[in-house]
Amino acid sequence: MSAAPGAAPVGKLTLILGGARSGKSAYAEKLALEYAGQVTYIATAQALDQEMLQRVAAHRQARPAAWTTLEIPLGVGQALFAGAPLAGLVLLDCLTLLVSNLLMQVCTPDDDVDETAGSALVDEEIESLLRAVRLSEADFIVVSNEVGLGLVPPYPLGRVYRDLLGRANQRLASQADQVIFMIAGIPMRLTPL
Repeated sequence: MSAAPGAAPVGKLTLILGGARSGKSAYAEKLALEYAGQVTYIATAQALDQEMLQRVAAHRQARPAAWTTLEIPLGVGQALFAGAPLAGLVLLDCLTLLVSNLLMQVCTPDDDVDETAGSALVDEEIESLLRAVRLSEADFIVVSNEVGLGLVPPYPLGRVYRDLLGRANQRLASQADQVIFMIAGIPMRLTPL
């Protein structure tokens, strides 16, 4: 993203997409390790069960001690405006869980979902995140799953989730300076037509 003439400089936005276990997080972290300045890692996972507790603990331990880690499951853009550092590199891992966390806010215990309310929450979150990117001098790397390449989910919640995440990915991709698609650990740069 480039600033308008006379505007404050803004950082670069990189979107890294891929399927589950495609290597997208590892590649994002490799890019962050190569970065010369301060790295702020934003984790969106919520440890709601024992397996996730173990995953979160393993991820925390694997991150470099010099990185600042912020665990923000909801309201990432708002949190960035509320005092998190907006310089250096911000690595958000991942948009996939952020959208899931938002959707769970409008989901009943029976997995009924208010698609309109979910869409509004996701739109607000993405706009807030993009505003933080536009107004910041930090470079951003956002990791997200591409969920549109598999089977259509057989239940309404899954279909709503797939649609909302797909639209969120499209919005970020349309504003990104570069989009990288990961397949089997191999990064491929995507360029719009």
